[in-house]
Formats: sequence, C-alpha cells, structure tokens
Amino acid sequence: MTTRRTHLVTGAGSGIGAAVAAKLVARGDDVWLLARSGERAAQIAEEFPQAHVVVADLADPEGLEASLGDLPPRLDSLLHIAGAVELATVAEQRLDGLRRQLDVNLVAPMELTRIALPALRAARGLVLVVNSTAGQVANPTWTAYAASKFGARAFADGLRLEEQAHGIRVTTVFPSRTATPMQAKVHEQEGADYDPGAWVSAESVAATILHVVDLPVDATIPEVTVRTAPRGS
Repeated sequence: MTTRRTHLVTGAGSGIGAAVAAKLVARGDDVWLLARSGERAAQIAEEFPQAHVVVADLADPEGLEASLGDLPPRLDSLLHIAGAVELATVAEQRLDGLRRQLDVNLVAPMELTRIALPALRAARGLVLVVNSTAGQVANPTWTAYAASKFGARAFADGLRLEEQAHGIRVTTVFPSRTATPMQAKVHEQEGADYDPGAWVSAESVAATILHVVDLPVDATIPEVTVRTAPRGS
C-alpha cells in the first residue's frame, strides 16, 4: 500500500512547477501550492482543486512567515521551482529587477526552507532546488540571474551538510533551457524567435524531479543536470 505523502511546491502556476504539481495531485498526494496573489491563487485552485493553495509572495521574503502559519506538521518534500529572470548587462541592470531575481531565486527559498524545517525534520524529508545551468556558468546579460542561481547552489550545498544529522536530503536540479513561459519571455528579451520544440519539455524535467522525490530513503542524488537531447539531422 502506497503511503500518501505531503509536498510544498512553489512555481505551480506554469511550466515545470505546474507539471510537477499535476503529477503529485494525480497520484493522490497531499499537495500545498504557493501563489503570489489572491488572483493567482484562484487560478491555481481552479486548476488543482484537490490541492491546498496558500497566498505567499516570494518577491516579499519578509512576509513569508506570516503567510505560512498553517503549514502541515510534516513535509515529505519542499520543492523550490519558482523563478524570476530579467536579462540585462551589469551596466543596464535596474535595481528593482536585480532585487526581484535575488529575492525570488535565493532569499525566498532560504527563508521558506527555514520556516519549513521543523516539518521537514519530522518527516526526514527532501529539499529540492530547481536551479539552472546558469547556476553553473555565467554568460553576458545573465549576470544577475546567474548570481542568484550560484547563490542558490551554495545554499543547497550548505543546507545538505547542516541537515544531514536530521535525515534531510537536499538535491539541486540544473535544467538547461526548458520549454516554458519563462523561456518564451527570455527569447523575447533576447530578441529571438521561440520554438518550444527546440528545448527539453517541462514534463521531462518534472519526471526527473519526481524520480528524485520517489527515491528510496537509503538513496539520495545531490545534483542532477537535465539537458536537451540532440535532435540529429
């Protein structure tokens, strides 16, 4: 008999997060989803009526603790999938865009993890951070985004060592460019045509995440990179 598990997921409104949430809900797990506003929460609740939807804006890390007062006492996984990107050179980067990327991609995941740690420890759960290959190599105009993702990698690495005595596993997933609404936005910022068929699908990355989530308790994958497969001629 399969045990029903409990998961907290960010970024379920679209892309990889929506694909992961759909798989977890479909198999009957207890799924908690974050939404940045009441309007967005209503949309997500309509898509996932079986899930618990909580309004908590990752762009406002200081408000997370007050927003998350009713989390479940046990969490089998905390899946950090939400992200923000705004391409610009350092010379052209606006401060508000820089702060949003740092808050959503780094500060909020750290704060959310701190808040959820008692529930994760109770379940000897998993913290999974969806990073990016930009968290491995920084390129021009991606500097602020890459800085936030390099920081997220350091956060996961440190947390992994800090929490191993509590049985918490920590995994970083590094997807390359993925066919999501965020990727469409990136192409628009780059002034390039967007062909979703040219990139790995959100469902394929979600399958990788679910593989990590479903590992037996005696195994862990600290890091995994997901890249688009060669298409051939």
